[in-house]
Amino acid sequence: MPRSLKPVCWLSSVLIVALAAPARAQVPPQAAPADSGTPLTLEEALTRGLANSQRIAELEARSVAAAASEQSRAAAQLPIVSLQGGYTRTNHVTEFSVFAPGEGRTVIYPDVPDNYRTRLDLQWPIYTAGHLDALERAARAEKMATGEDLTAARADLRLEITRAFWALVTARESEHVVAQALETIGAHVTDLRVRLDQGLIPPNDVLTAEAQQSRQRLLSIEATNQRGVAEADLQRLLGPDAPEHINPVSVLAVPEPASGAANALIEQARQQRPERRALQDRVSAAQERTTAAERAAWPQVSVAGGFDYARPNPRIFPRADTWDDSWDLSVNASWSLWDGGRSRAERAEAAALAHAAETRVGDFDREVAFEVRQRRLEVDSSRAAIATAADGVRAAAEAFRVVGDRFRAGVATNTDVLDAESALLQAQLEQTRALASARLADARLARALGQ
Repeated sequence: MPRSLKPVCWLSSVLIVALAAPARAQVPPQAAPADSGTPLTLEEALTRGLANSQRIAELEARSVAAAASEQSRAAAQLPIVSLQGGYTRTNHVTEFSVFAPGEGRTVIYPDVPDNYRTRLDLQWPIYTAGHLDALERAARAEKMATGEDLTAARADLRLEITRAFWALVTARESEHVVAQALETIGAHVTDLRVRLDQGLIPPNDVLTAEAQQSRQRLLSIEATNQRGVAEADLQRLLGPDAPEHINPVSVLAVPEPASGAANALIEQARQQRPERRALQDRVSAAQERTTAAERAAWPQVSVAGGFDYARPNPRIFPRADTWDDSWDLSVNASWSLWDGGRSRAERAEAAALAHAAETRVGDFDREVAFEVRQRRLEVDSSRAAIATAADGVRAAAEAFRVVGDRFRAGVATNTDVLDAESALLQAQLEQTRALASARLADARLARALGQ
C-alpha cells in the first residue's frame, strides 16, 4: 500500500471505532444476564436441602431410637405378663402305689412320660430404690440431647447451603466479569493490529496485548471451573433431584447490622446454642446413670405370680396323668451384699463420664465466646467492605464517564475506554463479592448465636 494512503485508512478506522465506542462508553456495564438453568432462591435451596439430607435423616432416626429407649426404661417399672408353655418327654419309671384297707391299690406316682405345662406368669418390680427411675431419667435426658443434636445439624446444614449458594453467585459473577474482560482485551488487540498494519505502533505493543489476552483466557478457564465446582457443591447439598444447571436468584441487599455488645451476644449464644443444651442434657444423663449404679446395690422388692394348667400338675398330689390347675403369688426381696466390686466400678465409670461431660460444657463456653467475637468482627468488616466497594464502583463509573467524554472529544484513545470499562466491571465484581460476604458473615453470626 502506498504510504500516502495509510493516513486515510487510519482515519477511516478511527471513525468506525468512534461511531461504535460512544454508545458503549455512555452505558455502564450491567449485571450478568440470566444464564440458562433452573432458577433457585436461597429459601428454596434451604427447603430442598433440609428435606433431602442423609445426615438429617440419620439424626432423625437416632432421635426416634432415643425416644423408644426412654419408653423402654419407663416400661421396666410396669408388670410383665407372659404366657408360657412347654412339653417334656421323660423316661419310663416304675409306678409307686400303695394298698389301703378297703380301697385297694392306689397309685401315688404313676409312669407319665409325656408332660405338658402352660402358665400365665406375672413379674412386677414394686421397689427398686430409685434404680429404674434414674435409668428412665437418664434415657429422657439422652433423648433431649439427641433432639438438640438434630437441631444443631439442621442449623449447620442451613449455613453450609447458604455458603454454597453465595459461593455460586460470586463464581457466576466472576465468570461474567472475566468474560467481559476477555471481550474487552479482544477488541483492544484487534484495534492494535489495525494500528500495526497502518504503521503507527511497533510490533511489541501487539505482542504484549496478545500475551495479556492469553492470561485473560486462562483466567476465564479458571473462572468457569470455579463456577462448575461451586454449582456441583450446591447440587450435592440439594440432593439427588437437584437441577443439572442452577441459576441462583439472589437479592444482594445489605444485611441489618448486628445489635448488642459482644458480652451480651456471648450470653445469648450460651442460652440458645443447641450444642450446649445437648452437652448439658448429657451431663444430666451421666449423673442419673451414676445414681442408678448406686441404687442398684440397694434392696430390690418384686411381686411374682402365675396360674398353671399342666398335665400332670406337679403341685397336685398324688400325681395323675390329667389336666389340673394351680396358682401362686409371692413377694421377693433381694439385696446384693457383695458383687466383687462390680457396682463400685459402674459408679466410678458413670461419675467419670459425668465429669467428662461437664468439662466439655466449660470448653464449649470458651469456644463459643471466641466464635461469637470472631463472627461479629467478620460482620463489621464485611459491612465496611461494602461501603468501600460502593465507593470504588462510584469512582470507576465516574472515570468511565469521563473517559467516554474525552474519547468523544478526541483526546482519549479506544484503549483508555476499554481499560475504564474493565476497571468498572472489576469494581462491580468486588461490590458483589462484598455483598455476598456480608450475607454469609451475617448467616455465620446467626449460627454462632444459635438462631
